[in-house]
Amino acid sequence: MAVELVRRRFDIIVVGGGHAGAEAAWVVAGLGASVALVTMDPSRIGAMSCNPAIGGLAKGQIVREIDALGGLMGRAIDATGIQFRTLNTSKGAAVQAPRAQADKYAYAAEVQRLLALRDISVIAGTVDELLVEVGRCCGAIVRGEPIEAAAVVLTTGTFMRSLMHTGEQKSEGGRVGEGSAVGISVTLRKLGFELGRLKTGTPPRLAAESIDFDCLELQPGDDVIRPFSEMTPGTMPDGRFPVLPQVCCHATQTTDAMHELIRANIHRAPMYSGQIEAECGPRYCPSIEDKVVRFADRTSHHVFLEPESLATNEIYCNGISTSLPHDVQDALVPLMPGCEKAAILKYGYAVEYDMVWPHQIDATCMTKRVEGLFLAGQINGTSGYEEAAGQGVVAGINAVRYARAEEPIRLGRDTSYIGVMMDDLVTKTPREPYRMFTSRAEFRLLLRGDTAPDRLTPAARQWGTICDDRWSIHQRRIVQLDRIRAAMNEVQVDGRTLRQHIRSRSLEPESIRDRLPAGLDRRFIDVVISDIQYEGYVEKQHAEIKRMTEVEQRPIPTAFPYERVPGLGNEAIAVLSRFRPTTLGQAGRLAGVNPADLTLLEIAIRGRHAGAGTSQPR
Repeated sequence: MAVELVRRRFDIIVVGGGHAGAEAAWVVAGLGASVALVTMDPSRIGAMSCNPAIGGLAKGQIVREIDALGGLMGRAIDATGIQFRTLNTSKGAAVQAPRAQADKYAYAAEVQRLLALRDISVIAGTVDELLVEVGRCCGAIVRGEPIEAAAVVLTTGTFMRSLMHTGEQKSEGGRVGEGSAVGISVTLRKLGFELGRLKTGTPPRLAAESIDFDCLELQPGDDVIRPFSEMTPGTMPDGRFPVLPQVCCHATQTTDAMHELIRANIHRAPMYSGQIEAECGPRYCPSIEDKVVRFADRTSHHVFLEPESLATNEIYCNGISTSLPHDVQDALVPLMPGCEKAAILKYGYAVEYDMVWPHQIDATCMTKRVEGLFLAGQINGTSGYEEAAGQGVVAGINAVRYARAEEPIRLGRDTSYIGVMMDDLVTKTPREPYRMFTSRAEFRLLLRGDTAPDRLTPAARQWGTICDDRWSIHQRRIVQLDRIRAAMNEVQVDGRTLRQHIRSRSLEPESIRDRLPAGLDRRFIDVVISDIQYEGYVEKQHAEIKRMTEVEQRPIPTAFPYERVPGLGNEAIAVLSRFRPTTLGQAGRLAGVNPADLTLLEIAIRGRHAGAGTSQPR
């Protein structure tokens, strides 16, 4: 898939072939810009380094949003999922989330197949240095040769000055068998960026034939399987979905004996021995060592045994990420029920890596210090394939728009989980790798996964990321939704319309579906049912959004002199000067900026625009 380094200029250079880089390159090429995707090993593009799954709570909504914006992640997982399951089914539609176990090798191959459909020059190598002139990024040094570009998108994942740790052993690299990118860290520091050090980890993989699955709790997939992408199943061979055979996962748990063994060897864990320099690790996906230390009263933790592929015997142990030495892992695994005779195929390990504190970017993914330089993925302190991919889409779109001197796009907190994430990153310094949750979104009733196309696809069509085929599918969706809404108002049961029954919850959804005319898609029926159930709450949220919009979107001038705003406190001045928010809404969400500070700031900005007297900052 790689090409020779013969071309010396591209519109956009994307550095890194992970989930952020793949989405960025896909979007850039789809917009008609020339793009070079620089990656250490082209055969590893789209690789699932850790959990072989896509989606989950809030993450599944992000994947639907990526698809609605014209991205590729939803299409790739639909083609390679081996178990599809909806989470939170006992709760309302707003917090339900799709998740799919992937055949990880098929997934990477599908990402590479999709990328090959577009004009993307894949270059095997590393970026040694960024080319910056007069505060603007204009290319990169790749394999010792300069390549010019109008913009560069950095998606280096866990590879910037990365070290892998297992017990006392450590080696350079962001993944087993792959190297470390050192030059980028050096360049970014020279350019004045504040870098941090984070840690992540992965669990051991077990041989399937060595596990006693019969004694374990079965974790089946859904009976009614729904795709992530609106392009599915139309683009699948013979219209089939799911494409691959479906499998079950299994659940086990840690034990008291495991916890005792971990406590006895905690001094050999790199995070606790001082061997790892990282400021922090993943709070919401912690290592088993962290769980045992932080939750000392717990006698067990859930562990899910998940197949990594239909073609191999690898089982992923979701829940026991660890960097303990091999001999300790050998002793730990047999203490889990069902794993008494389990053979370890790959040991768990931790990775520490450099990242850029994200207050140095804005919600477009462009850095504030260097124009034309965009950051996406774990380099911004996030965790997860989905969070990375969402940033990749935003960075890709905005890199092209920057190259074409067009206004950047910004996704609002009321329009998408991706917008929530971007706003959180630029207004809050992460104390641990950032992971998306539904609770982070104050307007989550508006952000259901099944409404992502309605929220984002029309705008994405205007931006140019939605192809004609995808747009035709969206038009058919609109027709279906309109027909269903009309039927809900026309069909009556016991003298009441179906719409009235839905609002009063006097008929079950299945009964509603049975009474609708034939030929209507069940997916869209469920969208309308949820719309009606939530409409009272949604109206309130729209009213709140309308009230907040004026202040939220009011811009703050670049390089605004906060220290000259009369009455503004020292803490607010320090925080505002560090984060440099681009709108009053972002400023108001910064820790250390209170409502009184925001009022003073609003008055100062208004006075500045009106040409106020010398008491106002200029």
